[in-house]
Amino acid sequence: MTSLHEIIGRIRLVAFDFDGVFTDNMVYVFQDGTEAVRCFRSDGIGLHKLKKLGIETVIISTEANPVVSARARKLKMRCIQDCQDKRAVLEEIADEKNITLAEVAFVGNDINDLACLECVGLPIVVQDAYPEVRDTALYQTKRPGGQGAVREVCDLFEGANKAMKIED
Repeated sequence: MTSLHEIIGRIRLVAFDFDGVFTDNMVYVFQDGTEAVRCFRSDGIGLHKLKKLGIETVIISTEANPVVSARARKLKMRCIQDCQDKRAVLEEIADEKNITLAEVAFVGNDINDLACLECVGLPIVVQDAYPEVRDTALYQTKRPGGQGAVREVCDLFEGANKAMKIED
């Protein structure tokens, strides 16, 4: 059986859902209709670690939302929004990068992430993911979405990378 560290060692791209992964799945709606969400600041440090490891990242979100765009810009991440077929988008990105889906990890939390979770080499769900998607995961974070789950995933990759170097 292949270990989690070995699987992580093959990953070249980590794709993330946004709502419920970067956020606590809550939205604040102001009187003028403007939305705001709460994110975990340390995610940025974790994502920087992934970049240093040579692992690319992308956000794939079902809806178009300026909040998602703003956060992606701040984190210097590619962001694809308003996609009804996340799996097709993920396949296009993999083709563009000349990698297989086995070399992709996807982090999700809800049923609109199922198709992506089922087709990648490393399906990951956050601690508070909906029950319908939990069974697809090879790894479930200990932290809930928006409360350090993204950072935990990044730290997991860093730890696996260090462990593999020690084994070599």
